[in-house]
Amino acid sequence: MQGLMLHRGAELIGRQDLRELETPAPTETHKPIPHAELVESIIESLSYRQLRVVRDEYAVTPDGMRLFGFIQVNVEENGIQLAIGVRNSHDKSFSLGLVAGYRVFVCDNLAFHGAFAAITNRKHSKNLDLVEVVGVGVDRVQRHFQKTLIDVNAWRGFELPDVRAKAIIYDAFIGRGIDAPQHLSKIVHRNYFTPNLPAFEPRNMWSLSNAFTGAFKELEPVRQMEATASLQPFLAQYN
Repeated sequence: MQGLMLHRGAELIGRQDLRELETPAPTETHKPIPHAELVESIIESLSYRQLRVVRDEYAVTPDGMRLFGFIQVNVEENGIQLAIGVRNSHDKSFSLGLVAGYRVFVCDNLAFHGAFAAITNRKHSKNLDLVEVVGVGVDRVQRHFQKTLIDVNAWRGFELPDVRAKAIIYDAFIGRGIDAPQHLSKIVHRNYFTPNLPAFEPRNMWSLSNAFTGAFKELEPVRQMEATASLQPFLAQYN
């Protein structure tokens, strides 16, 4: 799964409606970035690099102080599509942030996950150049996604003997290598050794990764997000 997840009171809002939200007055040390200005800057920066938005969704808290967003763009290869997560706050609860990857989660409980953090801990100071910061962040996103495709293709070429795949599943659940309930191990085993989709029939690390994420669909949304976030670093140790 990936996308925007809301269960702490934030409400969906259209991109055009972000312009109607009030932005607090700046102080000597804090200059809030209007949510609409941030989103428009990201989309404009993407368009300069021939990246088109194919899906986007946004949510704000009832007081309008916090923004959460998910942006999917037209970069896809072998079923892997680039997505960007964004968040912004006027109440200093967190800094401007941008993450990216092919599994991106943005939640109003402040969970914020992607394969790569393009912008982190950028405080809203009066000297912040939004266009420059966003431009650098989008450049990083573009470069990292190419690396992600290389990694995925490497996983597709990483053949696994059956005994090795079983050992990884065992380590994940019995060894508590991932944040997921143990009963899902049977579903992962079934997904990997008797897959429903021809694309996942090859016995390789990519198919095993998808066997895990397929099993995680049995979980409620927040637990599914936590389990998926713990999977990539766990599998990376076997490269």
